[in-house]
Amino acid sequence: MSIQRRRFLATVGAGGTIGLAGCAALSRDGGTDGSDPGVSGETLTLTTTTSTYDTGLLDELNAPFQDRYGVTVDAIEQGTGAALETGRNGDSDVVMVHARSLEDEFVEEGYGVNRRDLMFNDFVVVGGSDDPASVAGTDDVTAAVTAIAESESTFVSRGDNSGTYAKELEIWDEAGVGDGDFGEWYMEAGQGMGEVLVQADQQGGYTLADRGTYLSMRDEIDLEIHVDGPIEGGPELLRNPYGIVAVNPAVHDNVNYDLAMAYIGYVTSLEGQEIIESYTVEGEQLFFPEAIAEEPNFRQYVPDGWDGSNGDE
Repeated sequence: MSIQRRRFLATVGAGGTIGLAGCAALSRDGGTDGSDPGVSGETLTLTTTTSTYDTGLLDELNAPFQDRYGVTVDAIEQGTGAALETGRNGDSDVVMVHARSLEDEFVEEGYGVNRRDLMFNDFVVVGGSDDPASVAGTDDVTAAVTAIAESESTFVSRGDNSGTYAKELEIWDEAGVGDGDFGEWYMEAGQGMGEVLVQADQQGGYTLADRGTYLSMRDEIDLEIHVDGPIEGGPELLRNPYGIVAVNPAVHDNVNYDLAMAYIGYVTSLEGQEIIESYTVEGEQLFFPEAIAEEPNFRQYVPDGWDGSNGDE
């Protein structure tokens, strides 16, 4: 059964209150006591995935924030791994990515603080209409990639340290297909999602793409969705959640932590979540808000598997 497009609270409950907290310190007219927050003219450096950048979502999301505070959001387009590495080096203030295991590692190592769930979409397997591996319509993505490998049909991989590539490797592993099974049919592009879709189109091959980038480029390429993700009833393995995390000022005192937290507060607030939900390309919703819910997910604040024990038991 397909995921129903989520509707979040019309009135902000406990989860929304947390989401708005970052904005409280930097109000439209000044600080909470009416004073000048002193951020006008500053720049917030955001490292983010190629999928959020290529789809045009960031332009829509960032404009109200920039107007409100008189600041500039400098969005740097990188794969998830590179975006997190930029944060590790103290060269960005806030990171928006989609690989929870890498985000948890970033937080556990002390480089990131105050991680929040932001939104989700899903991954899809796309390819040409000729479909040489005959995978169209299957609801088993591991069977689909196995068929692609066995038929030696062209597959264009991101081949970079991105969240999409991490998901692709997870799928190959689940299918029991390893590096040793890859031949000339497997092409590592080392490029962003948009470029990989173009290459897959040119090569007549398959690729794994996030739904948002595919939909935003659908009219420019001759590729079809052959294996759907959970938004359209496909396997949960293809779910694609996004998170946002501030770079830790205790590690890098040069980061603009106050502005980063204001931005996190904004994008996870009712206003930011409504912008995410309403953003469409040719009538198609690309991302689904996840920060505000009737039952807040408190596990989002800590790395996966953390149980709060201090090891003294």
